[in-house]
Amino acid sequence: MTHPIAWLRKQAPGVVALALMVTAFYAVEPAESSAADNAKLAENFQFEPMSIALPQGHKQKTVREVNKAYKHIEAWISSVGAGVAMNDIDGDQLPNDLCITDPRTDTVSVTPAPVPNRKSETYRPFVLDPEPLPKSKTSAPIGCVPGDFNEDGATDLLVYYWGRTPVIFQSKLPAEGKKPSLGADCFEPVELVPGAGGEVYSGPLWNSNAAAVADFDGDGHNDIYIGNYFPDSPVLDPSKDGGVEMNDSLSHAENGGGGHFFRWTKNGYEEQKNVLPEGLDSGWTLAVSANDLDGDQRPEVYLAHDFGTSALLYNKSKPGKFAFSEVKGERTATTPKSKELGRSSFKGMGIDFGDLDNDGLYDAFVSNITTSFGIEESNFAFFGTAKNKADLRKRFQKGEAPYEDRSAPLNLAWSGWGWDTKMGDFDNNGDQEITQATGFVKGKRNRWAQLQELATANDGLTKHPYFWPNVEEGDDLGGDQSLRFFVKNHDGSYSNLAKDLDMDVPVPTRGIATGDADGDGKLDLVVARQWDAPVFYCNMSEKPGKFLGLKLKDKAGSDVIGAQATVTLSDGSTRIGRVDGGGGHSGKRSTDLHIGLGEADGPVQVHLTWRDRDGQVQNEDLSLTPGWHSLQLGADAKEK
Repeated sequence: MTHPIAWLRKQAPGVVALALMVTAFYAVEPAESSAADNAKLAENFQFEPMSIALPQGHKQKTVREVNKAYKHIEAWISSVGAGVAMNDIDGDQLPNDLCITDPRTDTVSVTPAPVPNRKSETYRPFVLDPEPLPKSKTSAPIGCVPGDFNEDGATDLLVYYWGRTPVIFQSKLPAEGKKPSLGADCFEPVELVPGAGGEVYSGPLWNSNAAAVADFDGDGHNDIYIGNYFPDSPVLDPSKDGGVEMNDSLSHAENGGGGHFFRWTKNGYEEQKNVLPEGLDSGWTLAVSANDLDGDQRPEVYLAHDFGTSALLYNKSKPGKFAFSEVKGERTATTPKSKELGRSSFKGMGIDFGDLDNDGLYDAFVSNITTSFGIEESNFAFFGTAKNKADLRKRFQKGEAPYEDRSAPLNLAWSGWGWDTKMGDFDNNGDQEITQATGFVKGKRNRWAQLQELATANDGLTKHPYFWPNVEEGDDLGGDQSLRFFVKNHDGSYSNLAKDLDMDVPVPTRGIATGDADGDGKLDLVVARQWDAPVFYCNMSEKPGKFLGLKLKDKAGSDVIGAQATVTLSDGSTRIGRVDGGGGHSGKRSTDLHIGLGEADGPVQVHLTWRDRDGQVQNEDLSLTPGWHSLQLGADAKEK
């Protein structure tokens, strides 16, 4: 028998390491800002909530019809599907059009943003119907991504679903000249995955929850990634009893739907197989973001997977061939494994990139489940620690991800059951704010105790729906949680000002979209709410800082997705931004590039980097005055 003293000595290193980790994780949490401090910060912001017009005449429901095996967890299965995208769809040069997926009616609709004094002709909201393509009564739209998928200069709409493969609604509007009033007849539905003919859909039963559009292989054309949640199965078919499953682990599930990459070709999109590293192609995908982090104009990809296996992928692709390798954070004695990039077991729910500390490198904010007395994990605020982009590239090539999570000391770690997140400079002071959707299912019967039991269950049981506790219509898990609006304090930490700005409505939120809908230089905000009406927050701030807005198009009038801008201010500091092709959970920001300049006086120096249609990387240095600028990017940059 081992002597107790000898045993304690043997265990001492582990005990010390554990104590250090616990201390580092909790002791750095700052005190909450005072109400007076928050009120002072809130003076820089003012949002007016506005109702969004939606097509009428559609029967509304409050829960989805699901496979009989899922009936006792119908509210859980019904917890996603509210999404919103904000962009210029009607061609009036303003991102004042919304594409909304609404689970209450299982429709995807296009509607004008309710901005005051709209500068262009309005139109009636309308539904995008995939007819004459095959339809299914057991499918539902989950998200919408605006983009020019056939490169004709007009904005198309990619819609992804549970219960079928995605559909591209190709715009028939002319790229230039007078345009007819926007309506359903202005779009032609085209299958992303061909071969599902007939009147009734009989193709693959994808259950897609995320999408990203970017030039992954560097050939000058935008590609598509579709991330699936459930494996291919009849999730929404109430006539079936079985043929479905849940995650095989709560911390490292590898039986999900995984992802599908599609490469652009002149004859349509072609799926590229075996792109992801082994072990990452069967995650439960909830969100994805693509962005060039190391400056080589090839976008890295962050996969936010529910139940662990989230990953950052370094892009090693070449024209015609997609290739990615996983990079991971450095193991340290004081950082829990669960908070290391690439090793986390948390529930990846949302992801966005932005430069939070203005050092010229992108940081990342990742949503997780962070409910006190529920499942209290932690959001991630991954800050880049590389010296510069060249150093970052070298570290990526070694399989290293030089990022550290600073969510706890910055007061960003705990918020609620997180979902979509978007960064943006809403007061144009030069610092990024962080918006975050939270909340799960709203009802009257509290189910946190049962969920905690599930969290401690054996992984051998979790993949079987039978063993899951009831989460039915009327049950509640974080149902009173509301939107978060994080603003930087003078000490660098963050305060949630949602209550001060009257944005703390106790309704579960899902998708977030941002853009300057009325062209006044201030970012507006749209929030999709699960089983409730979406809301448009018009930015009415009275004293914002200066800004630089860039509309970056190619010769055909298509957005130059992935273009990067570095702005150097008079004090030598920099601000960065990119043309985002659509990433996150179920919200897609405008493709306009917006950078707050603070009190910048006079022109600023702007360095632009992009790939032209031939796949060549181009650079241009410009001196631009604050305000909006439209530039045509080809072999060089020309102001229009």
